[in-house]
Amino acid sequence: MPDLPITGGCLCGAVRYAVDAPFVRAGYCHCTRCQRRTGTAAACSAQVEPGSFRFVAGEQHVREWAPPQGWPKAFCTLCGGALYARDPEDPSRLAVRMGTVDGDPGIRPGYRQHLASAATWEPVPDDGLTRFDGPPDMT
Repeated sequence: MPDLPITGGCLCGAVRYAVDAPFVRAGYCHCTRCQRRTGTAAACSAQVEPGSFRFVAGEQHVREWAPPQGWPKAFCTLCGGALYARDPEDPSRLAVRMGTVDGDPGIRPGYRQHLASAATWEPVPDDGLTRFDGPPDMT
């Protein structure tokens, strides 16, 4: 159980947030969009309990890019640091980028999604995590 609230922020520190409940689940996304957004082979995110995310500082510096399909991606306009993605139908549902969390997030990644589009230049590790060719089935 992590210490609550879980805190985090962007690279430059202008945007700060708090999460008032433990994360629900976490995983890696290997889709092409995440590869291009991060410049890496996969992005790691942790889903928050709906309604538990709040800004502590710098909300005015947050902008979103809404892809034609998928969740809008939020970032700091000062440093460009990725912060989270949110459900376009329910803004209380979002997943923070685990690299933005201060200290131990209290959760570990449990799955890998979009393996059908995984980067060819970096093998996906055989780490025992649940794997999905596309989006995960979380039902």
